[in-house]
Amino acid sequence: MRKGMVDVATPDGVADSYLVVPDGGGPGVLLFMDAFGLRPRIEEMADAIAARGFAVLAPNLLYRGGRAPQFDLADLGDPDKRGALFGQIMPLIGALTPAAIAADAGAYIDFLTAQDGVEAGPVVITGYCMGGKNALLAIEALPSRVKAIASFHGGRLATDQPDSPHLSVGKITGEVYFGHADHDHSMDADQIKLLENALDEAGVTYTSEVYEGAEHGYTMTDTAAYQEAGERRHWENLFALLERTR
Repeated sequence: MRKGMVDVATPDGVADSYLVVPDGGGPGVLLFMDAFGLRPRIEEMADAIAARGFAVLAPNLLYRGGRAPQFDLADLGDPDKRGALFGQIMPLIGALTPAAIAADAGAYIDFLTAQDGVEAGPVVITGYCMGGKNALLAIEALPSRVKAIASFHGGRLATDQPDSPHLSVGKITGEVYFGHADHDHSMDADQIKLLENALDEAGVTYTSEVYEGAEHGYTMTDTAAYQEAGERRHWENLFALLERTR
């Protein structure tokens, strides 16, 4: 594999990113990180996808706040101290408006598909936590450039706000998958139902599942929310989506 850090030019600056291209190349996949940023766990996940024959770009979605690492993650595994990190992170997340996410996604796709060995054409996005929301907004904004997304423990996918992602699902032409956490205050049962109703009304091809006993962040081995069964199920569903949309 060819892998390492790269800089991706965007309309608002430069996003430091992790790129991995398998021997022989492959279709493009964007990995949209969780709120804790680019770190060894994200690189590990990108490598696992690349091992299946896909070229993966994992951008620092919060690049407007500086290059990774932006936060002290020493206590990420401590549920009591982890919450304190969000005081630093939330202002950066707030800067990710739908317009900014769409512009960034276009730049990420341009960069990835221009790399040697990466197939031209639409990409798949897999997103985690806030990255799941970003993935949904990206496929709505760029339906011809994103052929499928997977969102795992994505939060605030359906809210009462005028820019809620669920209100624009009618723009989607590809396939979407949602692996919701069972215990997630940012995406509770009522919000899940609101999202599913919107998808049904729009005729979108989708799968929406709740991972039993899982907390928000269940895929992340370096956090207190990690759940082994949920992570394993996530890989099975992600790889199945990647293969059927290859």
